[in-house]
Amino acid sequence: MSGLPYEFALALRYLRPKRTFVSVITLICILGVTLGVAVLIIVIAVMTGFGLQIRERLIGFNAHLTIESATQPEIVEWQALSQKISAHPAVVAVAPYINTQVVLETQPTNGQPSSVFGTIVRGIDPILEGRASGLTNTVVSGQFRLGPNSLLLPYVVAQRHKVRVGDRVAVYSVPALKKMRDSQRRGDNEVQTAADYTVRGILDLGMNDLNSSLVVTSLADAQDLWGQGNGEGVQGLSVRLRSFDDGSTLRATRELQRELGDQFTVGSWLTTNADYLDAITTEKRVMFYILFFIVIVAAFGIMSALITFVVQKTREIGVLKALGATPASVGLLFLGQTLVVGVLGVLSGLGFGMLALRYRNEFLHGMNRLTGYDLFPATIYQFTALPAKVVPSDVVIICVGSLVICILAGVLPAVRAAWLQPVKALRNE
Repeated sequence: MSGLPYEFALALRYLRPKRTFVSVITLICILGVTLGVAVLIIVIAVMTGFGLQIRERLIGFNAHLTIESATQPEIVEWQALSQKISAHPAVVAVAPYINTQVVLETQPTNGQPSSVFGTIVRGIDPILEGRASGLTNTVVSGQFRLGPNSLLLPYVVAQRHKVRVGDRVAVYSVPALKKMRDSQRRGDNEVQTAADYTVRGILDLGMNDLNSSLVVTSLADAQDLWGQGNGEGVQGLSVRLRSFDDGSTLRATRELQRELGDQFTVGSWLTTNADYLDAITTEKRVMFYILFFIVIVAAFGIMSALITFVVQKTREIGVLKALGATPASVGLLFLGQTLVVGVLGVLSGLGFGMLALRYRNEFLHGMNRLTGYDLFPATIYQFTALPAKVVPSDVVIICVGSLVICILAGVLPAVRAAWLQPVKALRNE
């Protein structure tokens, strides 16, 4: 330590008393900063990973852009519109779709009772949809085969209603139900029979709400069930972009909206899921602010320890000043102690946080076995492992911010020590 300025040499000397390597108070202060930094790094990394996983799943299933008519419920000449959109340099593929509500009645062959439930049917062209989105890659059982009167069910719906591949399902469309209601009001005996569909495959759409509500069929069958116009139109067009980052998506949205005019509305996966994405971003920011209070509490511990230390070392401070030490030198002595505690706490917190993230899934599985409770159920979050993504800028903000808070905590004790009068300090008992 001979090469160090005497202020920092004394700061290190005061941090480790004669009889121990490090004082208990110093160790507690370092541990407080360590835990604060580690918890911040772990939680923010997990929140970031969670948000990225959600975005990937949203992009994987949803098209990057959707185009619908602003004046009519259907787009009749959708083939010509599709060719026009495909000419845009940012567009890779275009596919038609129809979303319509239906009522399904199961017809189990294994002796199970039938069940009736409402759901949304999405009609697609399998070939075009395979180019525009990742929907065709979600089959977990059966085949993605949409012939006449064929359905693909999400696995949550299939499990809930005990439906398997090959089972038949009766489908009641909204127009058919309206005709049945009108017939009953007129007193007619006309009965609208349901269309029988065969379950060709089971899907995992990656999101719990989609796996609980969305059924897929062919575009032709969806046109019959939808009952709009002459049965040849579609509800909208799905568009896949070459680049789908936020900036590219917003730019393509504006350009296509300007090119197509006011008779069409152009939406993006960002606007469709805006509330969901905003909620994730807000949660991350709130957690960031809340968890920083752990570091602030640790900083108050450092301040309290230094104030106590200044009181204990009042006579020694008086001796230093009598020997010619300036107020700035005395202040640097105590700020040096704070700096050392802060640096050690931040570095150990960084190391502990990165180590915990490395073995996060092992720790999670151990806690699940210990408590007998699934702390991160896959049925809710749709993740087989705890996601995490370490963003260097977040780590820098956490480490630098924590160090600054620690240094600020030492300012008050350092100022108090710096302005002690030598005569009064030497008289202190």
